[in-house]
Amino acid sequence: MKNDDNPTSTVHGERPPFVITVGRQFGSGGRVLAKALAESLGIAYYDKELLVESAKHAGVNPDFFEKKDERFPTFLQGLFSFSMGVTPMCYYTGASSITDDGLYKSISDFLQHTAQEKSFVVVGRSADYILRNHPRCFNIFVHAPMEECVKRITGRNDAIDAVKAEAMAKKTNKWRADYYNFFTDKTWGDAKSYDLTLDSSLLPMEANVELVKTYLRLRGFID
Repeated sequence: MKNDDNPTSTVHGERPPFVITVGRQFGSGGRVLAKALAESLGIAYYDKELLVESAKHAGVNPDFFEKKDERFPTFLQGLFSFSMGVTPMCYYTGASSITDDGLYKSISDFLQHTAQEKSFVVVGRSADYILRNHPRCFNIFVHAPMEECVKRITGRNDAIDAVKAEAMAKKTNKWRADYYNFFTDKTWGDAKSYDLTLDSSLLPMEANVELVKTYLRLRGFID
């Protein structure tokens, strides 16, 4: 019998669901690695899709989630400055008046519910912290030297030259760090915050995928 309330339960001897969370520096190829992992493992992939699904659960326009995506909730800075370490994920105003914290709560609810049902790979959104109590959650952080990030950013035409690409990387990384550090009790990019940190520039992406899969086998997540 399947126990929907217990992610460690199995059905007919099958392995229970697992989740791979991927934090990443801008331009490091973290999204590419995450998508390749999901395809190789035959499991779901959530990035921008996560915003759409979470917005459906919250009953709001997905465009709102897109504009706020992984951005520090500025109006909450004063509101929660006296919270004594209590994260605002417990504070929810409801779908009719959703704010930054309500957005975070919606993403949290969707991830926690989905993690009970199936395996998936999710990019960013402090998913590693949201799913910190899930017994089969594997957390990766992908980074690369700035010159390699710049090459990737300009190569996909996100910036017209190296100077603008580096400025974009630094700005986006700051947004991501501020968001992560605010909503968690960990530090974005710090090796202690993850199970595995990976310099994506040292191996071809296909080899990075195989490296992660080997680690997953050793952990007993996959066969």
